[in-house]
Amino acid sequence: MSEILAIALFAVVLALVASDRGHRTTIALAGAAVAVLAGLIDQEEAIEAVDWGVLGLLAGMMVLVWGAEQTGVFTYLAVRAGALSRGRPGRLMLGLTGVTAVVSAFLDNVTTVLLVVPVTLAIADALEIDAIPLIVAEVVTSNLGGAATLIGDPPNIIIGGASGLGFNDFLVNVGPPAVLAYLAVAGALLAFFRRRLVPRPDRVARLAALDPRAALGTPREVATVLACIGLTVVGFLVHDAVGLEPATIALSGATLYLVAGRLDVERALEAIQWPTLFFFVGLFVVVGALEANGALEDVARGLADATGGSETAEVLGVAWGSALASGLVDNIPFTAAMVPVVERLSADGDDTTWWALSIGACYGGNLTLIAASANLVAAGVVRRAGRELSFMRFLRVGVPATLISMTVATAWLLLLVRSA
Repeated sequence: MSEILAIALFAVVLALVASDRGHRTTIALAGAAVAVLAGLIDQEEAIEAVDWGVLGLLAGMMVLVWGAEQTGVFTYLAVRAGALSRGRPGRLMLGLTGVTAVVSAFLDNVTTVLLVVPVTLAIADALEIDAIPLIVAEVVTSNLGGAATLIGDPPNIIIGGASGLGFNDFLVNVGPPAVLAYLAVAGALLAFFRRRLVPRPDRVARLAALDPRAALGTPREVATVLACIGLTVVGFLVHDAVGLEPATIALSGATLYLVAGRLDVERALEAIQWPTLFFFVGLFVVVGALEANGALEDVARGLADATGGSETAEVLGVAWGSALASGLVDNIPFTAAMVPVVERLSADGDDTTWWALSIGACYGGNLTLIAASANLVAAGVVRRAGRELSFMRFLRVGVPATLISMTVATAWLLLLVRSA
């Protein structure tokens, strides 16, 4: 009975978020309160369900991104990028999404989105075009880029730890389909949004005539924030070797910036998007109630039983089932729940099912607005800028993007099955 109630609660929260009736943070926190008060998850389990590492990573990077905004770094990049694109939609779309995808393969895609979205907003404002198509495209391609490597997306990190598969294993087996999926999805998005990305000729000419340096702060301010961001990025690249979590590195980078920049702490902390962080808290607890009552484990077991012993059916069932489930439930807890199942399916030494789980969980993050952390972070940045990226608006792009990328991945997985 408790499992049914947990599923019903999650469905209600999801439906209310999708309908945009009320602030999603209020909805998520109310769902978390109901889960605890109804006994679907006890207080200790609720606290453990919250991924404090994710919250720390977000808070630290929000401060650093705010610093870059204050010193005019993003405006400078916007003017340069806009001028180089010469107002051509293809250059603008492919340039922004290409950089996003590549960076997301080596950095956490949440961090990438935090850095790229403010730049995109500035570019769109300068050209007087709608920023939302570009931002949605960047979010989608950040999830695809993150799927290409061991360190690019949390589900891959979980899979690597459980399977013992290394960086090069991921690069060879999930890197190529990620590249192909990016090309297919970026081309489709460009075709769909091209007309909405055409600026007036006078805006292009005006943008090209602007001095990008005019928006920059003092040399010391710019050097300080860039140095702190640079050290933080380097920390992300070597965090495993030095034994530090990404959240520790992000918060350390933010603290270094507060000290080196001699900033007003209260003003800097106002830059943190607290509604976004508390939305994550509520969502983690609601998903934790699903885990605590065995709902995710039952989903995983059902996927395993549905394969009927066929290796091809197992691989495709795990891939597509994971994509669908990860689109409805955060892909991190779902991946953790699926690991024991895939361990059993891969007992014969064939790793193809691991790659199916990786691809499905990562690509499924593009299905809905709440499927991946990067999606929600982008929506928070957009809302802070006085605009709105709604659940349904993202869904209209997320569904076809997921179908296209999963179709590409299916062909790749079939090749892996045949070569195994």
